[in-house]
Amino acid sequence: MNADFTAEELEFQKEVRQFLEAEFPKDIKHKVDNGIRLEKDDYVRWQKILYKKGWVAPNWPVEYGGTGWNPTQKYIFAMEMGLYGAMEPVAFGMKMVAPVIYSFGNEEQKKRFLPDILASNVWWCQGYSEPNAGSDLASLKTTAVRDGDHYIVNGTKTWTTLGQHADWIFCLVRTDSTVKKQEGISFLLIDMKTPGIKVSPIVLLDGEPEVNEVHFDNVRVPAENLIGEENKGWTYAKVLLTHERTNIAQVPNSKLKLRKLHNLAANTPDGNGGTLLDDPVFARKLAEVDIQVLALEFAELRTLAAVSVGKAPGPESSILKIVGTEATQFIDELYMEVAAYHCMPHVPEQFTEGFEGERVAKGTLASSANVYFNNRKKSIYGGSNEVQKNIISKAVLGL
Repeated sequence: MNADFTAEELEFQKEVRQFLEAEFPKDIKHKVDNGIRLEKDDYVRWQKILYKKGWVAPNWPVEYGGTGWNPTQKYIFAMEMGLYGAMEPVAFGMKMVAPVIYSFGNEEQKKRFLPDILASNVWWCQGYSEPNAGSDLASLKTTAVRDGDHYIVNGTKTWTTLGQHADWIFCLVRTDSTVKKQEGISFLLIDMKTPGIKVSPIVLLDGEPEVNEVHFDNVRVPAENLIGEENKGWTYAKVLLTHERTNIAQVPNSKLKLRKLHNLAANTPDGNGGTLLDDPVFARKLAEVDIQVLALEFAELRTLAAVSVGKAPGPESSILKIVGTEATQFIDELYMEVAAYHCMPHVPEQFTEGFEGERVAKGTLASSANVYFNNRKKSIYGGSNEVQKNIISKAVLGL
């Protein structure tokens, strides 16, 4: 594996850096750097800037609005975005449902849905997990019964991230209960304004309703919103989950957080006349996670090298998912150690734009507890890490 970039690739890296410096909105950059909560408008505004540049969908085929970049360019772009602190486009539309639509949808569906996803005119959410079907997704109970040219949908989806903002939801629904559970599932697109849909917020430890329950009570969905063939949804869902699990590794974000963590530790007294970087116990932990993220980065580069010569990523995405989420959670723990008592008082107002009261500490320190508790979910969503180990044992090790 050759991990060195060519002259052309280095020039592209420079172009990306210059673009981010010039075009990433300064007010959003201020929020990111100070731990202030981002609003839906912040994401949409940035995505529209990327869309205008032609860079919003690096992984899409060119005929649907993709960039035509090679795998190395895509890697460079994602790395530079993460290191700068620029948000990736919200994944539910761009990285999850869009690949399913352009891979398995018909021409009418592609023309109807893809342009609005590309231009960030429509906000999507994911309807997979259910109260009794989370990691065991194939056990889902939400039904879709054919009634003429419609499906009648009944059931409940849960942990629906940002569902309160969504215009559409893509759902896995059961269309046949007489066959093996994986074989009776279909992939359905549902307008959130359809009568019979109710969104119930789930308030998390930080006081924010980031996730929701979505209830379907005799919701009539046009049959034309079915993607691909009826009862083939499990096949399409597995393609989507491969994209999701690779994305969860978040190497660029971890590298940025580590850079900030080193700086914070170098300026935090250890109580003995030095800084936390001088403390051998803390320094050992920091070195351990530095090595972990470096190893993860090279694992991604190995995947990149394989893709560059025409091979497709497979169960390796499960490895990236496990190590990536565990590294993220390890970094969160070290932020808690640096923040110490500064992360104990819960003052949610200081994480909102325009707060003028007395701050407990700088955003990245005061929000350490919120981030730590929130990110415990990372080893669960996208298929729990325990499930990923089963996949690796079967598909990679042949056990």
